[in-house]
Amino acid sequence: MVEIVETTMKEEDELRPLRSKSVRTKVPEVEVRVFRRGEGPIDSFKSSLGGWDQDELEVADILDKYGFKSIYAFNINSGRGLPIRFNPKNGRSILPYKDGSLILIDGEPKDSLIKPITRILVGVAALTALIILVMKETPGWAKKLNFTGVNLNIPPWVLACVVIVFIRLRKRTRDFFGKRH
Repeated sequence: MVEIVETTMKEEDELRPLRSKSVRTKVPEVEVRVFRRGEGPIDSFKSSLGGWDQDELEVADILDKYGFKSIYAFNINSGRGLPIRFNPKNGRSILPYKDGSLILIDGEPKDSLIKPITRILVGVAALTALIILVMKETPGWAKKLNFTGVNLNIPPWVLACVVIVFIRLRKRTRDFFGKRH
């Protein structure tokens, strides 16, 4: 014969195993080491992978956090590799990553606004100086500054050639010194 035991609500709660109403799953993570122009690492952190399959790196967040304009795969022995491409809509990497991977990233910092503004101002000053030298009659404000001690008469076509060469060299050598390590 089976015995029936009466219990209260409190006792039932104690006998029932503790269960949460949500299911906990492990979020896939990768370790990211960040380099800046091949030097560093400047930072190392764990990042959770996102996307539908939980295998995409949050590239846009890394770009914003470190002020990079682009990031590249990095190998300590061989240096910078291919750029890490990402979807511009959601900011996640196009290529998938495995949980627990070590990712080395090399970033290219954003250009500051001071550099191009300085180049433009130096170019305008150089062109102004050339125009003053080429003009047959020196302007009144240039005479007050005593800018030139010698009055050179250079034909206008020479000035035009100098301007064209200056502009062409500026466009061609924009990244010339940056690429030379």
